[in-house]
Amino acid sequence: MADTSTQSIVIGAPPERVAAVICDFPSYPEWTEAVRGTEVVEEYEDGYASQVRFTIDAGVMADEYVLAYEYAEDLSRIEWHLVAPSKMQRSQRGSYDLVGNPDGSTTVTYTLEVELAVGMLGMFRRKAEKMIMDTALKQLKRRVETPGAAH
Repeated sequence: MADTSTQSIVIGAPPERVAAVICDFPSYPEWTEAVRGTEVVEEYEDGYASQVRFTIDAGVMADEYVLAYEYAEDLSRIEWHLVAPSKMQRSQRGSYDLVGNPDGSTTVTYTLEVELAVGMLGMFRRKAEKMIMDTALKQLKRRVETPGAAH
């Protein structure tokens, strides 16, 4: 059974800059600790990735999987799902919702639903999801807000 978790963070940059970092999949290994490698497998006609292969190693969890991406026209929502079950996951669905704030910052809401292929007690699964989301949002914030790191 997959649970959905949601978490938000405010990033000191406009939505376009946040979206640019999220959509720059080849750079993920530079700023996302668990990601060892990424490969854009397929692109849409506009050049945005439609399928991306991830190789991750988070110590307790190592996996390789392909995510299919869809984008709102204004990039205010970027969502994905697992193309096929992997060694560790039966399914994964997620999204980033980006909302511009009057002060020029962006509120990013990350929603993640993962069904693991391996059994894990609910309590530990929720703790792991929270840690994954927490880490992802903090690393995204650091990448976007660090001068010269994002384009």
